[in-house]
Amino acid sequence: MDNRKASEFDKVLGAWDILVIAFGAMIGWGWVVSSGDWIGAGGVIGAAIGFALGGIMVFFVGLTYAELTAAMPQCGGEHVFSHRAMGANGSFICTWAIILGYVGVVCFEACALPTIITYIYPPFLKGYLYTVAGFDIYASWLAVAVVMAVIMTLVNIRGVKTAAILQTALTVIIGGVGILLIVASVVTGDVSNLDGQMFVGGSTGESMRAIIKVAVTTPFFFIGFDVIPQAAEEINVPLKKIGKILVLSIVLAVAFYALVIISVGYVMNAADIESSMSGSGLVTADAMAKAFNSTIMAKVLIVGGMCGIATSWNSFLMGGSRAMYSMAESYMIPKQFAKLHPKYKTPINALYLIGALSILAPFAGRKMLVWIVDAGNFGCCVAYCMVSISFLMIRKKEPELERPYRVPAYRFVGAMAVLMSGFMVVMYIVPGSGAALVWQEWIMAGGWCLLGVVFFVICKLQYKEKFGMLVEIVSDEDAAALQASNEELDLTLDAAIEAAIEGAIATVLHEREACML
Repeated sequence: MDNRKASEFDKVLGAWDILVIAFGAMIGWGWVVSSGDWIGAGGVIGAAIGFALGGIMVFFVGLTYAELTAAMPQCGGEHVFSHRAMGANGSFICTWAIILGYVGVVCFEACALPTIITYIYPPFLKGYLYTVAGFDIYASWLAVAVVMAVIMTLVNIRGVKTAAILQTALTVIIGGVGILLIVASVVTGDVSNLDGQMFVGGSTGESMRAIIKVAVTTPFFFIGFDVIPQAAEEINVPLKKIGKILVLSIVLAVAFYALVIISVGYVMNAADIESSMSGSGLVTADAMAKAFNSTIMAKVLIVGGMCGIATSWNSFLMGGSRAMYSMAESYMIPKQFAKLHPKYKTPINALYLIGALSILAPFAGRKMLVWIVDAGNFGCCVAYCMVSISFLMIRKKEPELERPYRVPAYRFVGAMAVLMSGFMVVMYIVPGSGAALVWQEWIMAGGWCLLGVVFFVICKLQYKEKFGMLVEIVSDEDAAALQASNEELDLTLDAAIEAAIEGAIATVLHEREACML
């Protein structure tokens, strides 16, 4: 049976589009609200090293994604990779797990945005309605959440290019605000502020344990680069470049987080950070205010954080809808989710469903959605591990497969990716690890698994032999034409990609030598 069909999506995403989609997904609200926690756990330099180590974990996983995405540029990403390696059943588990992660983030962001407005302007809360798990819900809070959920859903329905334009504008704001903080810290900060807070622990062993504690949690802040494979069929970039851009997005995210941490510690001493933590908790915003000697600049940074919420929201809405579309195309979930908008060529029913969930989510309160996100992160890590295993399996099963972007030393890279992602999964399972799921989160993860079992059984019975049939949406001719495109990326972007990858490898070697010393 020929399972290929012509692409129904429009190839509208350029190199810059996919870079900001991935980078924007990884840089959310965490860098604004969590820097104090990171410094408290590992120290300023220790936390920065922890993020670098966590970035190395994700870097190896990202390399496997880079090769697989360039080799199989089809809508669905993880769905396509795992299906090719593990068959229909493995693909169902992998894709269903990643969708949980995407939906969890989308629902959480719907609550995060009005919560941030509350930080900026507390009188914003009007019309108390009820309380859920200790969280008070107000009419004004709900209104902002619901309206923004509708807007984000409509933006994505109008097409991935529209979503990419929004992503670009918001990511530029985030980057601009972050650069302002970094530059201001260099000008107004003082190295003496680092005294007593460079590392946590009275000995080298204790400091290393503190660094590892930070490193264990950091990979969860890098979830989002995997959105690129979900929209691979809509990318109009030479295939080899897709893999390099994906890797570059991870390197940039690692650098962003590490520089923000160092900037905060360079501007604020230990007493300042402790005071900020006991006050608003927004240490990064308070560092911005001190660097510029202006409370207005703190609000400017918070606005940048709000943009981070929107970029993550936008990216995961895009990724989740494409993952559902790919499962529906393979008859793994109801076929209705494979319907595309007649004009904008977007998976309309999948977007309606995820959009509806993001509209309803704020009514459950913020605490419940924190549980959803943690359960979703667990799902993402399971998918990462399965993709890493698929990478090694496909290399062994199909050594002659055309790979426009080929990862060097693939056995080492694949093994490290499996070990790192598997380690993340274990951290969610083992009690006392610092990342273990609580019982409420296990109920949510279990409920999602149960829903998956229901879909699996119903679709297996309804579609019979069609269940799990992988449809190759991108034909060989389309892929060849895309790969041979004469439209080259800007030389500056090419140089940046090469330099970033080389720099990342050099950093890994340097840190390994430093640890050995």
